[in-house]
Amino acid sequence: MPEVSIATKSVTQAPSEVAEELIPAPRASVIIVGYNSLPDLEKCLPSLLACVQDDLEIILVDNASEDGTSSWVQQSFPEIKLVVSAENLGFGGACNLGAKHARGRCLAFLNPDTILAPGWLKALIAAFEADPQAGLATSKILLLHDPGRINTCGNDIHLSGITLCRGMGQPAQVFSHQEEVSAVSGACFAIRRQLFEALGGFDETFFMYMEDTDLSWRARLLGYKCLFVPESVVYHDYTLHFGPYKTFYQERNRYFMLLKNLRWPTLLILLPALFLADLITWGYVLLHDRKNLANKFLAYAWIVQHWPEVMAKRRVVQASRLVPDRALVIPLKSRLDFDQTGRSWATQAAHFFFTLPFSIFRSILIKVSEII
Repeated sequence: MPEVSIATKSVTQAPSEVAEELIPAPRASVIIVGYNSLPDLEKCLPSLLACVQDDLEIILVDNASEDGTSSWVQQSFPEIKLVVSAENLGFGGACNLGAKHARGRCLAFLNPDTILAPGWLKALIAAFEADPQAGLATSKILLLHDPGRINTCGNDIHLSGITLCRGMGQPAQVFSHQEEVSAVSGACFAIRRQLFEALGGFDETFFMYMEDTDLSWRARLLGYKCLFVPESVVYHDYTLHFGPYKTFYQERNRYFMLLKNLRWPTLLILLPALFLADLITWGYVLLHDRKNLANKFLAYAWIVQHWPEVMAKRRVVQASRLVPDRALVIPLKSRLDFDQTGRSWATQAAHFFFTLPFSIFRSILIKVSEII
């Protein structure tokens, strides 16, 4: 397993903090971020507490909710450690805040709109114990309202950086073996605490969408694996929908992630594939999100306006990486699963016209990655 160095600093501690440190650290800390998620938490937390063990702590981060989440949790579940943020920090920022209050040797992140099956966390932790190179582990996530179907079994990353649910809509029996995946799903995954701290946690610039993919890539650049663990089962109340800013965050974050993590020669070779993917995303926006068309332009503009910040974060990643881009490139997919947005004449046409070019681009990239 790669060595990880973590900087520490001396601080003055209150007596209560010192006393807490004398208590053995729990095996794991489960961190849930809620943002006006009270109806979901009313189902999630009872299912989670039904699975708890003595060596487990639960932390709920109330991300500036306005639905009474904090008072409800304090009254209904006093055993849960409640962390309240006065502002909406985004998903990654709120997860990082929860991690600062966590004491577990392993950190598990969980969406509030999930229901847990018994043994879900035990299976994730067992994956770490069996493989020293396993840095992150993600569950078999099934659709809550159609539990015979998969929501995701880890995430697939396309050649263009577009990240999609792995196995979406397939029967629950598919993907029955533990295996390495390109990225974990932020809906439910666990990570070694030491690795999380070495990575600096989630990159809070993402705010929402794709921060789980970025975290996975940065861990893999340190030589760690992302594992899918089928024995860990979670049910997710998932529905594909578009908020007013989803296109902006997804597209901006895709460009940001690629620029941070990949070396310049790889990005240069990817340019034709990235151009083609942009044509596809423009088409998707025109078909499904036309009222927020400006978000695509805003994504481009953000990268240009924040170029020094992007390059500064790129330098940090590139300076710490231990493996070449080939480790990220080989698992990339050439086929975009357009059917995840709904099966129609447009998705079938997209498969026909775009799958072959992307396959050619991927073959070239893999071949060239042997020498760059």
